[in-house]
Amino acid sequence: MVHILSEQNSIINQFIAEIRDVEIQNDRMRFRRNMERIGEIAAYEISKRLEWVEKEVTTPLGIANVPVLKEQPVLATILRAGLSMHQGLLNYFDHAENAFISAYRRHHKDGSFDIHLEYVSSPSIADRILIISDPMLATGQSMAKTIKALFDKGKPRHVHIVAAIASIEGIEHVKSHLAGDVTLWLGAVDEELTAQAYIVPGLGDAGDLAYGRKD
Repeated sequence: MVHILSEQNSIINQFIAEIRDVEIQNDRMRFRRNMERIGEIAAYEISKRLEWVEKEVTTPLGIANVPVLKEQPVLATILRAGLSMHQGLLNYFDHAENAFISAYRRHHKDGSFDIHLEYVSSPSIADRILIISDPMLATGQSMAKTIKALFDKGKPRHVHIVAAIASIEGIEHVKSHLAGDVTLWLGAVDEELTAQAYIVPGLGDAGDLAYGRKD
């Protein structure tokens, strides 16, 4: 299932406009904060789909019966670009366990590339709810390969994928390469993907915009 959060006008459209804007992008702190806000909005929407149980809470004046999360999800992100969005998710699921994966494009002389994983740190995700974030879902290869690597830590009950901007090709790749219960939560969807696998109009390199250029 695919949810495009910007299809209905809400404050997320403002944040998406700002992370795309070349003038506003010069402010790295604002770029990171907007990514964090998008993560927070996604967390709120995902929370509606999770399991809840009733709990008795003692107040200064009596007892209140209130719904609380049955269990915390496991939050995962792809380093380094996903850190700001991950923080937004963690702001809301503040007792969650966390997983971190280093994945990058290893380019070849012929212009092609493959996805290389260097680091995976994760708790067991067996029969858990997994929420994984990455600002850009371009080809979808990094996301699919990362989730398959996490499956070595157990098979989750459901996977929620969060991205600020996705391409149609990336969505279709994830759908075709990940079997089971997977839901995508996307800020916006762009149709074009360049020969170098960059989303157009997109926003550029999210990792560089958030944390500075890399050599």
